Amino acid sequence: MKINDLTQGPHYGRLPREAIFSLMTESSRLTVVCEQCHQDAVLPGLSHRERAVCPRCGHTLLTFRRNATERLLAYAVSALVFLALSLPFNFLTFKASGQKHSIDLPGGLSVLMEQDYFSLALITGLATLVLPGMVLCGLITLGLARKKNARTPFTRRTLYTVKTLLPWSMAEIFLVGTLVSLIKITELADVSVGLSFYAFIGFTTFMALTLSQFDSASYTLWLNDGQLPAPKALSESQAFTSIQRTWALLLTASLLYIPANMLPIMHTELFGTETPNTIIGGVISLWESGSYPIAIIILLASVVVPVAKIIILAWLNYSVHAQRSSSERTRIRYYRITEAIGRWSMIDVFVVAVLVALIQMGNTISIYPGQAALAFCAVVFITMVAAMTFDSRLIWQHWKQLP
Repeated sequence: MKINDLTQGPHYGRLPREAIFSLMTESSRLTVVCEQCHQDAVLPGLSHRERAVCPRCGHTLLTFRRNATERLLAYAVSALVFLALSLPFNFLTFKASGQKHSIDLPGGLSVLMEQDYFSLALITGLATLVLPGMVLCGLITLGLARKKNARTPFTRRTLYTVKTLLPWSMAEIFLVGTLVSLIKITELADVSVGLSFYAFIGFTTFMALTLSQFDSASYTLWLNDGQLPAPKALSESQAFTSIQRTWALLLTASLLYIPANMLPIMHTELFGTETPNTIIGGVISLWESGSYPIAIIILLASVVVPVAKIIILAWLNYSVHAQRSSSERTRIRYYRITEAIGRWSMIDVFVVAVLVALIQMGNTISIYPGQAALAFCAVVFITMVAAMTFDSRLIWQHWKQLP
């Protein structure tokens, strides 16, 4: 894939309205302000599968794929169909000691609520079914509006809603958590997958394909008649508020991380004997049983990533608080890494949700969530919010020199 170089310079003229979604002729130029470093950049004409990046921080400003709207609509509708098919049929079946327990996805959430784990059911249902479905409906709405060239206040609100919900849509993480759960319990009993499981794989696959065709900047360009509005300029008071809010969130996440690792994340009851399992204890058990890849995945997602994210965000926030002016590209690279990987720590929470929903056989064998499950979930969510409240433009601007 070719990456067009961007050059700084004067405004070369607004992108013509008729060229907005054929997206830019070779002679077109568009001046934009990077949302991550507030640098002015002039975008040249883009061809198929080209992207324009900021010359200062490397942030992708705009991408162009031919027939992206048509592909987005096709993939999004397919994803919604697979999502619907993943609900009514059997998802997983667990057999042990002559007993059998099957669940579908709504039934699994019902089991969690019947066991008085409403918060875990709510988080799982929202992150894996409701929010992804809302994102897909929003993307279909945007694609149809773009095809009809219907710019309305509702379309603008839809774009804002989709961008807001995207980080919290975690269907693919739930799928990985389900696979980890299957590996964890194969030694205890026989587990089989149903039609809904395969439909869910199709759903997550087409969801990923849909997002690969979605570029929020191009929709913003269309909604604003060929211009990308500049991000709102920072003021000193706004910068100070961002720094203090990030410190508060990081402190909260650090405090919650202690019970998240010290307390059991789930309890296993086998023939009347209850065994608590912490996150580290689960990793050790998987390693001792020979499931080395899964043990490494859980270790990285549940231990390394949360700690690394807290440390990196603390370092970044300190550097902007102290008005450091070096290593800007290194710092912005680490910031983007924390944004990309932080949500994957939810794997362990989804593992617990799947196991609790599936394995409920009284004294024979049952699994229950521990106090650490919600504490760990809070750590993940708070660090995600901390990354959102951190204003990356402060890496490039000294906050005390702002107006």
